[in-house]
Amino acid sequence: MVQSASGLLALLDEPEPSVQAYALTNINRLIHSFWPEVAEEISKIETLSEKTDFPSRPLASLVASKVYYHLGSLDEALTYALGAGKLFDLGKADGSDAVERLYVETIISTAIDTYVAERSASASASPDDVTPVDKALEAVVERMFERCERDGEYRQAIGIALSSHRLDVIERVFGASKDASLLTWVLQIVVREGVISGSTRAYKNEVGFFAPACLLSQRRTDYLQLSFKPQVLQLLIKLFSSLPSPDYFSICQCFVYLNDPALASNLLSSLLSLSSPSTSSLVSEDNILTAYQIAFDLAETATQEFLEVVRATLKGSESIEAGDESPRARVISILTGEESIKLYLEFLYRNNHTDLLILKGTKDVLESRNSIYHSAVTFMNAFANAGTTSDLFLRENLDWLSRASNWSKFSATAALGVIHKGNLGQGKAILDPYLPQADGSSTSVYSEGGSLYALGLVHANHGNAETLEYLKNALRNSGHSEVLQHGAALGLGVAAMGSGNEEIYDELRNVLFNDSAIAGEAAGYAMGLVMLGTASNKALEEMIQYAHETQHEKIIRGLAIGIAFLMYGKEEEADSLIEKLLADPDAILRYGGIHTIALAYAGTGNNKAIRKLLHVAVSDVNDDVRRAAVTSLGFILFRNPTQVPRIVQLLSESYNPNVRYGAALALGISCAGTGLEDAIALLEPLTKDPVDFVRQGACISLAMILIQQNETINSKVGSVRKIFEKMVGDKHEDAMAKFGAALSQGIIDAGGRNVSISLANKSGSPNMPAVVGMVLFTQFWYWFPLAHLLSLAFTPTAIIGINKDLQIPKFEFISNARPSLFAYPPATKPPTKETVEKVATAVLSTTAKATARAKAKEQAAGDSMETDEVKPEAKASADDTEMKTDDAPTASSTTEKAAEASAAAGEEADAAKVVKPKRKEPTSDRLTNLSRVTPAQLPYITFGADSRWVPVRPVHSGASTPLRSATPVPPPSGSSLVKDATSLVSAAISAPGRSTPTPGSTSAATAGVLAPTPSVGAGGGILVLRDREPEKEAEYLELDVYKVLTLDQVETVAMDAPGTSDELLTGPIADPPAPFEYTTWD
Repeated sequence: MVQSASGLLALLDEPEPSVQAYALTNINRLIHSFWPEVAEEISKIETLSEKTDFPSRPLASLVASKVYYHLGSLDEALTYALGAGKLFDLGKADGSDAVERLYVETIISTAIDTYVAERSASASASPDDVTPVDKALEAVVERMFERCERDGEYRQAIGIALSSHRLDVIERVFGASKDASLLTWVLQIVVREGVISGSTRAYKNEVGFFAPACLLSQRRTDYLQLSFKPQVLQLLIKLFSSLPSPDYFSICQCFVYLNDPALASNLLSSLLSLSSPSTSSLVSEDNILTAYQIAFDLAETATQEFLEVVRATLKGSESIEAGDESPRARVISILTGEESIKLYLEFLYRNNHTDLLILKGTKDVLESRNSIYHSAVTFMNAFANAGTTSDLFLRENLDWLSRASNWSKFSATAALGVIHKGNLGQGKAILDPYLPQADGSSTSVYSEGGSLYALGLVHANHGNAETLEYLKNALRNSGHSEVLQHGAALGLGVAAMGSGNEEIYDELRNVLFNDSAIAGEAAGYAMGLVMLGTASNKALEEMIQYAHETQHEKIIRGLAIGIAFLMYGKEEEADSLIEKLLADPDAILRYGGIHTIALAYAGTGNNKAIRKLLHVAVSDVNDDVRRAAVTSLGFILFRNPTQVPRIVQLLSESYNPNVRYGAALALGISCAGTGLEDAIALLEPLTKDPVDFVRQGACISLAMILIQQNETINSKVGSVRKIFEKMVGDKHEDAMAKFGAALSQGIIDAGGRNVSISLANKSGSPNMPAVVGMVLFTQFWYWFPLAHLLSLAFTPTAIIGINKDLQIPKFEFISNARPSLFAYPPATKPPTKETVEKVATAVLSTTAKATARAKAKEQAAGDSMETDEVKPEAKASADDTEMKTDDAPTASSTTEKAAEASAAAGEEADAAKVVKPKRKEPTSDRLTNLSRVTPAQLPYITFGADSRWVPVRPVHSGASTPLRSATPVPPPSGSSLVKDATSLVSAAISAPGRSTPTPGSTSAATAGVLAPTPSVGAGGGILVLRDREPEKEAEYLELDVYKVLTLDQVETVAMDAPGTSDELLTGPIADPPAPFEYTTWD
């Protein structure tokens, strides 16, 4: 056994090259054991590696590489490994020598890291500054690509190719594999996971050990620059189109990410054959259904500006007449978004499970004459009934409602907009009694201002020309009323969100220049909403200049958030503005700079943005800025919520309560609807924080995280609800904490328990209205009425099927999970009245004995009638004997005990007969059209093999391997769910003797339920169905929600819920009394 390498090292001094080669060969064999000795003679080995006439020069380079590897100098080790050429064997990464394998893996990782860095630098540099990549380095990476392709590790190759900007490799790998799931995976990386902006999470689990070190250590933050994103998407469009059955749905999502409505218009025109009118009548039904489904998907994922261009292109110069039911007219109608809104409104109306007892209990324990408590119940009711059109709670509590005054009345009226959100056809009629009247008469300016705000909420992000014109006129004719201007500006901003309408912007700017604090603040918010994501230089200059000129903090704050809205989704384009705002001496503008980071990089997971936020969170001198910085982490990371608890863990323990509050909100925003245990574990201690507003933030975040969860899925639901109830009912609790607990009770049951909070849409891209609404909701810290805008983040979770005529057929589909897993939480039981029990009258022992003897005698007499074994005379004798002594056991006492024992045994036997064995819960459930389906439930949804109606696209767009067939695969027979208490979601498909579903199968894609990270988006959405049996007559559902409100009922406060008495239907809400003196927050 060799004890030292000194002898071999001495041979390096010999002049013969063959001797030196012999020494190097043996040193290479022993290098991992004797590298400390060899390191002392490294200069000799380096000299040999540099000799051009030395025949074993590559061997010397390999030995030098291994020495530097052990010394920790990986860059030097890579340099010499490249000089070793073919002697550096990639195949040894799979060898049996553990040390050699680790060396090869580390050098390969370093090589890929260096290659990615050089390729990225070349991609971002100007053509004159491009530095060519080292040929030897490129050769190693090419060998790595070849090895991945040979071994079938296609995702490893594609991951490295994406990070190194090698589109040719992506195309080559797909050509070799012909696996469509690879394209879906690339689309998920590029768009859903935010890798383009620097996130590394998409590669970590797929690329494996050979992932670039920059990906694993997060040393770089812009692997795929924005300039590279369009190139990847264009390639994906090309490859998706080359499939035997082109994936039009993924192609259309690429169009949205490219923000190219012309491509979407061309695709829809092609499907409908609009370019050739002679063949448009011969379009196949499959193409029509596909076009309808694409239109519905675009209506839910694209911006209003994008949709407007598509509609205009499809319409062309021809006019669409009323009643036109051609495919083109229907596609244009779907693209307005009104069809989707109408269907979701029907779903929320039909499935409303609002628990009115919780609302009533909170109302009863909170003093309504205190404005903060009245507002709390107002928001709670609005959230709980959001979109359901049910105002039953308001009708049953008219006296409580009449106590609203000033801004409480403003919020109470605006709440009608949340309740009727999406009721585009009847919204204005419902609010008409409270809108400013044409004759100038007014009962309450606060009610009128709130109704204008409510009208905007009803038409949020879907303001039609008539509504926008009405709100503009209301803004112009508001005179000098700050309240009317405030309500009209907020309503106009919400309704015209992202429209870029210059006329509306100018109207709002005129209000801003009046320098009214209340109206100017709303105008600042609204200007940003109207120009959302436009990065308009004109708007930026005007808003920043006025923010520096005005003295009103409210106006500055409104402008600061408005400026942030302008840079929505701009990522690196916003960096210069961010630096400018963060360097401003005004803390409110720095606050705006933080929100600019949150909105510009929303959902991207950008490391640079995260580092900047963390730096500000611990360094800024202003508490508001620090709180906003921590809160904004939730917006950056909402696509990967599992990272957030780890990042904010120390911040949640900060000495500064504002930082703790920000950490709580960051958890709620990013982990909304996930039920993430790590997040709940951090928030539960914060509900007992000594500072009231920290407890408030903890409650709100817990409600967001546990929305649409029940106790079967998450055992924490019951205890958290009790925390809310206890906090609201505790008379010693602070008002701010009670306010947060009341809001939380509304949020956790939002939308009649039929909506989730999701900042991402079904395609995985950021949900613009939801992100904007959540940002504005966080501003309730300063202004309570902004809390209503949380309703923009409410996403209905349903499966709604429609046919080619846009009718709603009756059909069933299968949920391959135990019904209790995704059932609604049980309704609260009304409190039982406590009955005062009467004190039992004292009974003497002699009386008790006499009563017992009488009962025994009756029992014995009854027995004697059935049997002759006991004679009456004997019984009488026994009674006489018992009367003479109380101590001796007599026949009577024995009979009495026997009778009691017999009766007890009979009762037990009867009870045993009554108790029936518990019925075993089924392993699946059949659901009907317009049913609630939560995001976690989607992987379990299938359409039966014999189903008449089948969707044209996969139900679960967040699945790792979406189905490409029109008919989803039926579930494996016998699949079931069993409870697993240690899992985040206590369900696993692992019953003994049953088949285990494969990943990606729609029957049990466990990722959506078992994994901590939920599926992106929310709900199954609207599915266009293909009829397999068109010759048969079908049954259809009618839209009931529009039948409730008739023309003679619009004068009441809102739409009625089923079962309301005629008195409530016809009785309008009483006018509020004259304002009384109490503390308000204005």
